[in-house]
Amino acid sequence: MENTHTKAQLDQSDLEILEILQQEGRISNTALAERIHLSPPACLARVKRLRARGIIRGYHAQLDRSSLGLDNLCFIELSLELHQPEHMQQVLQRIVAMPEVLECYHLTGEYDYLLKVLVANTEALHDFISRQLIPMPGIARIHTSVVLREIKTSTNLPL
Repeated sequence: MENTHTKAQLDQSDLEILEILQQEGRISNTALAERIHLSPPACLARVKRLRARGIIRGYHAQLDRSSLGLDNLCFIELSLELHQPEHMQQVLQRIVAMPEVLECYHLTGEYDYLLKVLVANTEALHDFISRQLIPMPGIARIHTSVVLREIKTSTNLPL
């Protein structure tokens, strides 16, 4: 994991590479090099260095969830009954294994965890909550919010 001084260690060419790759992950090295005014070998060396440092963690295809019949995006807040590390680890192992859970965050405040969950429809959401979350040992409270409309969604980091 990079420390908080990482951005200061990146020069303008590194930042330009990262900006472009966030938008166009499949751009060729030659095209990328041309856009940032570097030679292709110099550009490739920078990209390899950014990957080696863990700044570039990977590449992926961004899929349209509605086209795949996954129309019900929701956020589920969970509170645990017990907060011993071993109990929390057991709950997290189960949550991480659930393919419907896209993201999971440990929170401060009223709830312990926030899950970003994607399912096909309200029936699938009902099944997910009643068959996977409610029976899970140690869950004290569940609060679900269904997304009506996405206003902004992005994977791009502000550089």
